[in-house]
Amino acid sequence: MKKTVSLSIFVISLMWVLHTFSKNFVVDPSIAKFLSNKDQLIPNEALWLFMIRLHISLAIVSLITGPLGALKAVRAKSKSFHRWNGRIYVLSILLNFVPGMYVSFFATGGWPSTVGFLLLNTLWLGTTFLGYLFIKRKNTILHSQWIVRSFFLSFANMTIYVLVAISHHALGFSYGDSYRIAVWLCWIINLLLAELFIRRKTFL
Repeated sequence: MKKTVSLSIFVISLMWVLHTFSKNFVVDPSIAKFLSNKDQLIPNEALWLFMIRLHISLAIVSLITGPLGALKAVRAKSKSFHRWNGRIYVLSILLNFVPGMYVSFFATGGWPSTVGFLLLNTLWLGTTFLGYLFIKRKNTILHSQWIVRSFFLSFANMTIYVLVAISHHALGFSYGDSYRIAVWLCWIINLLLAELFIRRKTFL
């Protein structure tokens, strides 16, 4: 069961990485489609584009290193690789805090979305920091639990994508309302799922 879940998470991560990379750097490198849905004024579009690309790139790094750290077979084979992979994971989220906070202020849906994203970014950094702190204290159980929470928050964008598709395209909500709902539900749902996996000790 544990191997199946871990492998599934790895496959989902890889597929979402390929989707995100192709969508934002190959199919629509100017991010014109995403911009077309925006209802917020962006005073400096060049800076916003730089920040959103940096945000996406660092998120991709976390989605690659995250599952590699979760796979028990990889951890058992090389502790050195696991440590360095973990450092890159933590660094990618640490560096992503500033661009993540910046683009939050121009989120579709106005201030409700902005507040939701600010909370998401703070929770993502906070859970990651606690995961790092506990491994430095050699508490592997708490380290694993907090890193699971951090890693599930790494999937927030994918959850937003799914929730917007359901509420906007299937249920007929406006795009703005769908986005506001998704921004708040993404981290709530993902943290609840993380707690479920932690309680079942799926990744530990």
